[in-house]
Amino acid sequence: MQKNQKFAAKNVTGWKATLAVSMTNYIEAGSIIAAASSLTLWQEYLGLNSVKVGLLSALSANALGAAIGALIGGYLTDRYGRKIIFNYDLLIYMFGAALIAASINFPMLLLGTIIIGMAVGAGVPVAWTYISEEAPKEKRASRVGATQLAWSIGPALTFVLATLAAPLGLLGSRLIFLHLLVIAFFIWYLRRGLPESKIWEEQKRQEQKDKTKGIIQKNALKELFTLKANRQALVLLLGIYLFWNLTAGAMGYFMPYIYENVGGLSTAQANGLQSVLWTFTVITTYFGFMKLADKYSRKLIFGIGAIMGVVAWIILTVSPMTWPTLIAFVLLWGSAAGIGAQAFYALWTTELFPTRYRATAQGIMYFIVRAGIAIWSFVLPTLMDKLGFVVAGVVMIVFLIIHAIIGIVMAPNTQGKTLQEIEKERYGDEAMKNRSHNLYI
Repeated sequence: MQKNQKFAAKNVTGWKATLAVSMTNYIEAGSIIAAASSLTLWQEYLGLNSVKVGLLSALSANALGAAIGALIGGYLTDRYGRKIIFNYDLLIYMFGAALIAASINFPMLLLGTIIIGMAVGAGVPVAWTYISEEAPKEKRASRVGATQLAWSIGPALTFVLATLAAPLGLLGSRLIFLHLLVIAFFIWYLRRGLPESKIWEEQKRQEQKDKTKGIIQKNALKELFTLKANRQALVLLLGIYLFWNLTAGAMGYFMPYIYENVGGLSTAQANGLQSVLWTFTVITTYFGFMKLADKYSRKLIFGIGAIMGVVAWIILTVSPMTWPTLIAFVLLWGSAAGIGAQAFYALWTTELFPTRYRATAQGIMYFIVRAGIAIWSFVLPTLMDKLGFVVAGVVMIVFLIIHAIIGIVMAPNTQGKTLQEIEKERYGDEAMKNRSHNLYI
């Protein structure tokens, strides 16, 4: 371990490493839910109009803030190693969390929101990449699924805390962000003890050997969009993750707002309902994805989750927002999310690109997806105000149907294969043809 890593946990490997890395998703989701559960409180405290509410959502960890962070983090991860993000991103996150907890005006709240968004965005691609690269081939879905599990536990626990803290009003929200700050410090301490990715180190050694032989890799960005295998992967991954997230991402930030403003629920009821929803996501993530996705048809598991999600939103949109409707929605959507696009995207996005630009590809896709959510999140409050929830619901159902069709048709068969085997199978001679042979004199 390097000298500058003295303040770090030791022997952070195996499942301990998976825990340390996957907790990035806990604070990402926790940050989104902490903001969502307190949106009405901030709106009342600061007198925010629908434009400012939309701006907070658009620049948050749920949208553009995370998009920019992922774009930067993905590039740095491939160029300088997986550890560079682990060492610094949570320091930035802690500053943003402290700023929100202390906010007394809209600029402070907005700046803290942007900082948190960029910090968690930078950490997401490297988290999925690192876990996938270090996982045994027969347990890769299980290990990557741990990030989905953490991502699900984050909202479940945060909504419980929000429900308990509801009597405290805005003070409760500030305390929730302080709890995320404390957890971020613990994760940062653990992650500083992680070893560098072995696959990334081997890739860099191979690049150095190639360079001495006069073999220079073509530009990664150019190769990302010109190779047929990459274009197919981009269509699949953007297709399932963007269209699913246009519904799920907006829902993650606005669902308590919808419960309260459309369904007439109290803040405590809305947060409690969301806590139940995310509890079902935790259950199906563990028993549905982590336990089954390494053994059974991933296309089948994905398809079941996608169809359940469509049915859930049809029920919520066309039925009166009564308690039976809300319970049916919570059970269906909560269960679907555990075996849905988020989990499979995290897995497939690490399997379908070469090591040398695996994180960069994720950063670019994450940027596109979160930028899309930013635009939709900015428009959604006004759309619901002008045209009503039913119109917005129909649009989100269409998004879900598109993602389901793309995922079911294009799901890859990568089970039981190492990342190197997948890379060779997908690229083979095509990748070699895209290298320039320049002999040094």
